Amino acid sequence: MQRQPAPETLTVRTAAGTSKISQRDLECLAEALYFEARGEGVQGQRAVAEVILNRVDHPRFPKTVCGVVNQRGQFTYNKNARIREKGTFARVQKVAMAALSGAPRNLTNGATYFHARGVRPSWTNRFERTIRIGSHTFYRSDRRLAAN
Repeated sequence: MQRQPAPETLTVRTAAGTSKISQRDLECLAEALYFEARGEGVQGQRAVAEVILNRVDHPRFPKTVCGVVNQRGQFTYNKNARIREKGTFARVQKVAMAALSGAPRNLTNGATYFHARGVRPSWTNRFERTIRIGSHTFYRSDRRLAAN
């Protein structure tokens, strides 16, 4: 049986020491933040990152960042879209790095869903609304993740 090479990892310094981050997870999270929240301030971008990481921790969702953002029907951006604003992408990469490095998840109160202002998806009546940040409204499906 052939061994698969380990995914490339980055070692980052955090307040708690060092942390290893998958390069692939960083790319997936940064891309999702770019397409879902590039027009938001840092707080709004952090909130979207929280939703993605809360999903990774939730038993109903895939266990990796890439699995979550690539899950069918969950995020509205086209996976083949091009990143055209390089400076903006560099900024969301920093937000993604901080989130994956263990930044506190204290903005969304455990949200696992969000939508943009101006739309009202049919699923919103099934979940508890936690907060509105920028142009996004956040929801959670249960109280288990509220302490993340």
